[in-house]
Amino acid sequence: MPRLEYRLLDEERGYPVLCYYNGIDKEEISLRFACDYFVKDQHVYEKTSCAVEDGTYVIYIRRAEDEKVLDDQLVFVPDWRGIRMEVRHFREGTVHYPVVHTFYFHSDEDALLHLQSDLFYIGGREWQKTSAEVDENRKVYVIYAEPTEEGG
Repeated sequence: MPRLEYRLLDEERGYPVLCYYNGIDKEEISLRFACDYFVKDQHVYEKTSCAVEDGTYVIYIRRAEDEKVLDDQLVFVPDWRGIRMEVRHFREGTVHYPVVHTFYFHSDEDALLHLQSDLFYIGGREWQKTSAEVDENRKVYVIYAEPTEEGG
């Protein structure tokens, strides 16, 4: 089974492993490769690159000092059954990003296509993706998006 590692981009320390997942399926690895950010515990990390190294999939990350954990409340008995994906309204200069829509998927492929999409039509409005993240704390994928001028 594949292995996924999140490694800190720290040349002086030799790219230490922040966390890893053994036996993770390739579809979930693809979902995580498509995300720009990774939320774990009290920190937000920015993806710098992805790699495949001798059967291990690696996501290199660095602390995103200008980003804060959106919701740091504990989730008791969180699980990844099904795939939940929030679309949040991104606004420059704020830390509050209201949920515009929540998608629920039973297929990794459908979820991946949404993560890789640039535009969404929600409630009769066009939204453009600015970034995507995987939030380990809340067991959810998040797409940040802004309404386009055409979308009203």
